[in-house]
Amino acid sequence: MQGKILIVDAIATNRIMLKVKLTSVFYQVVQASTVAEAAQFAREHAPELVISALSLPDGDAAELCGILRQSPLTEHIPIMAIGSRPNADTRMATLAAGVHDVVLKPIDDMLLLGRVRSLIRAHNAAAEWQMREDTSRALGLAEPPTDFEPMDHCVLVTADHKSHTWAAQLRPIMRSKLTCATAKGIMQSIEVEAVPDIFVLVLPEDPQKAAAALSLISTLRANASTRHAGVLVLQTTPNPALATNALDLGADDLMTDGFEPVELALRLKALSRRKRMGEQMRATVRTGLKAAVVDPLTGLHNRRYAMPHLARIADHARATGRPFAVMVADLDHFKRINDVYGHASGDAVLTQVAQRLRTSMRAVDMVARIGGEEFMIVMPGTTLADARIAAIRICNDISQSGFDIPGHDQPIDVTISIGMAIGGVLNEGNASGPDDGETLLDHADKALYSAKMRGRNQVTLSRPAA
Repeated sequence: MQGKILIVDAIATNRIMLKVKLTSVFYQVVQASTVAEAAQFAREHAPELVISALSLPDGDAAELCGILRQSPLTEHIPIMAIGSRPNADTRMATLAAGVHDVVLKPIDDMLLLGRVRSLIRAHNAAAEWQMREDTSRALGLAEPPTDFEPMDHCVLVTADHKSHTWAAQLRPIMRSKLTCATAKGIMQSIEVEAVPDIFVLVLPEDPQKAAAALSLISTLRANASTRHAGVLVLQTTPNPALATNALDLGADDLMTDGFEPVELALRLKALSRRKRMGEQMRATVRTGLKAAVVDPLTGLHNRRYAMPHLARIADHARATGRPFAVMVADLDHFKRINDVYGHASGDAVLTQVAQRLRTSMRAVDMVARIGGEEFMIVMPGTTLADARIAAIRICNDISQSGFDIPGHDQPIDVTISIGMAIGGVLNEGNASGPDDGETLLDHADKALYSAKMRGRNQVTLSRPAA
């Protein structure tokens, strides 16, 4: 399944029609008909997105948003509202309450699914960072949040000069710094000036020129200095295909019906808030953990970080039903390296192994040194098949290229053994998928022992009794 979505609508026909569209592309769907029922289901099922009717029997989408924001279990779930064209005040109030998007009927199926993919992708990415920040807070290393909101910088990117008129209308209702630029000049200016926090990409009316303008999104996401910047795409002429493409390319938000200053100001404020939250979480991981939970020799996380992070990954998997993999890797005959070549050579091997492990894994995976020559790898959202491929790749990366050690011209050969266990999903393949992270780690450790007994330099899967 691609993700779990909660549909909230008092009209059963609306729920069924939307469910058919979503399940046809492999989303798991939960249904509710009232605000109270939706709040309960959100706590029980932990959906990655809520799609709600604007109006409900006991409230509306804005009230549902307010209720979900009051619980740490549901506060970060994105909400999309669907309804007939409301008056401007209702639409603005819904966005101001924290609802991520208001989609008006008739709904274009392609654009609807594009919005769903975009919101779930952003939610899952934020959730991974949130788990890491939670780990930091559990260790007492995160800095307290501040109420101070610095003035951010938004740039309106257009092919003509209409952005100056728009900026003049926006400045009285925003505290952000607003500048204007053309698509051609924006990347050149970034090389010599501070990077803007948010880019508002205004698409030309001509479809071909609009499609060409979307290439800026790819450029921003590929650039190290701008990849975390917010991107809002504003269409002057509705075009569902282009709008969907913009979201799939990585736009954070979308306006399809032209320039409306109040709505744009609200969306920019929400986007700025999400960007600051992401920056704060990344900063916590980078700085708050480094001194206390990083192994000084290899630069990897140590056991102090790894164990609570493993527990949070297991909790998340239990709540969402997403599988995860745990591996315990141990260098073969490492004592012999220390005895024959000296401890400095052993340290050099450990440092190079850590570098190869980091290179082999994804950014969201955790690699930790939990013992002298023992490493733990946790891969969230990973199936048995993908984990096995990753483990075999690690074995090959270690064994197929020698290791340089001080004082010796010839590299030495090193191999590694890996024990692996899968959690989060019962009976996937031959794994029983225990919920407890420590239990899963114990299974992986026993699988490692089996790999050693079978001759080393191999991967062994834990096969606990179901």
